[in-house]
Amino acid sequence: MTTLIVPQRFCGPPVSGNGGYSSGALAALVEHDCPDDHADPWPTVEVSLLAPPPLDVEIPVSVDGELIVAATPTTRVATARVSHEALVPVAPVDAEEARVAAAAFPGWRSHAFPTCFVCGIDRAADDGLRIFPGPTSLGGEVFAATWTPHPSTSEDWHAYGEAQRLASVGVTWAALDCPGGWAGGFADRPMVLARMTARLSGLPAVGEPHVVVGEHRGTEGRKTTTASSLYDADGRLVGTSEQLWIAVDPALFS
Repeated sequence: MTTLIVPQRFCGPPVSGNGGYSSGALAALVEHDCPDDHADPWPTVEVSLLAPPPLDVEIPVSVDGELIVAATPTTRVATARVSHEALVPVAPVDAEEARVAAAAFPGWRSHAFPTCFVCGIDRAADDGLRIFPGPTSLGGEVFAATWTPHPSTSEDWHAYGEAQRLASVGVTWAALDCPGGWAGGFADRPMVLARMTARLSGLPAVGEPHVVVGEHRGTEGRKTTTASSLYDADGRLVGTSEQLWIAVDPALFS
């Protein structure tokens, strides 16, 4: 039986998995046809998070029709399926603008989950991603940050047979996660990820600079929709995603 494990390192709130990493780790288990040239080896995958992903727990993964399901004996944690949704990338910004934007990261003033693997201000550079998105000149609903993957993010590097070390699928989904949340107003309204749909055209190279851009696309009640895209130093799209967030009381996740 296949299992999903979210190690403690990849937490969002202190006691549960980062939504993007957990989603990406499950998405990597979705079976699909891979083209011979590996030009676009991953399909678009939609992951729904139904409960906070537990840390350091073996979660059995099974197939239920078109879904793969990660569930403990008492709780369905997440489901994943291939999606035919056409994702619309967030337009790129240049690296200099992204650096300026990151300097205005609102999480330095107030952060509901400072332990977060992606955007946590309490995480060291060799432990967390330290992606700190801030508002761009495009307006308050478009945020950007720079990111250079650390060698420790290449946990499944050998699975892809590349000479260049690459960040893992789970880490790449994680990098696409929080920039959307901050663009969607996380600073003033803490949220957790409920659904993420992403498509990767590759994996980010370790040690190479990247830019990640997030965009707010709508809010209704407790629900917020966002998008995010990751670009390499040459402006090529590495991955893009759309997210659904639910506003929460952070105390329930601490």
